[in-house]
Amino acid sequence: MIEATAKAKYLRMSARKMRRVADLVRGMMVDDALDLLKFTPKRAARPLFKTIKSAAANAIAEKGSAKVKAEDMRIVTIEINGASILPRIRFQSMGRVFRIRKRSCHVVVNLSDEGRSEEREAVKASRKGRRKAAHKKERSSEE
Repeated sequence: MIEATAKAKYLRMSARKMRRVADLVRGMMVDDALDLLKFTPKRAARPLFKTIKSAAANAIAEKGSAKVKAEDMRIVTIEINGASILPRIRFQSMGRVFRIRKRSCHVVVNLSDEGRSEEREAVKASRKGRRKAAHKKERSSEE
């Protein structure tokens, strides 16, 4: 079982907005998630796309391209955590000041190859079942 992680820190975007996009791809296969993020019209999609792609590249670099393929990986977890807040002020009338809080976040993506292997085994089992059924039909039609 191969696992890989990638982190993106201090992204200048609120964690709440990033979580909306992360919920779309959590638990998906990497190639499907990248395709979905490519066409998602949210600003949070681009840094998430890069982080997932980086995690897949980390897995390939760690184990070698012969042992693992990026399309065989599944997104296990995506953590979106709040980071530092940059305080800014906006001057208002009558000597008042309003605070502006510029939020940022950290993203942690964990990938694993266990998902695709289970799918492959299920597909192989169903194919074997079909072959056996087809073979039985041929035998019964011959008799």
